[in-house]
Amino acid sequence: MKETVRAESVQVLVKCLPHHAGLELPSYASEGASGMDLMAACEKDIILSSGRRTLVPTGIAISLPAGYEAQIRPRSGLAIKHGIGLLNSPGTIDSDYRGEICVILINLGEEPFVITRGLRIAQIIISPYVTSTFKVVCELDVTLRNEGGFGHTGA
Repeated sequence: MKETVRAESVQVLVKCLPHHAGLELPSYASEGASGMDLMAACEKDIILSSGRRTLVPTGIAISLPAGYEAQIRPRSGLAIKHGIGLLNSPGTIDSDYRGEICVILINLGEEPFVITRGLRIAQIIISPYVTSTFKVVCELDVTLRNEGGFGHTGA
């Protein structure tokens, strides 16, 4: 794939674990993609029955720079074609986590789904974040929306 210059780029260190052997590293599938595909690093096929969930290894661990997180998100093709989603979505990988990235897949479809080695199971997105503090106050500022929520606009 041709290297693309992006608005902002950050280097992420990656450690390939033994069960990642032979698999590709996450990469962008197109020039405008914001997420990179993660692959299943299972040693044998995993049959995910309807209504069940499983933890799927990716065989990689990463080191993010301070001020960045990785978000693990579902793949739309698996969702629409097979009913496969992610629990705890988006999953968050903190900058101080050094363990293997694993993906919690759930089968919301009607048929069993087979997870094979190298299957693209999720997307990883690297994003900057800000930290915050909380300050207790007696009143909040008033807005036009104010306390309206949970479908208050009719949608």
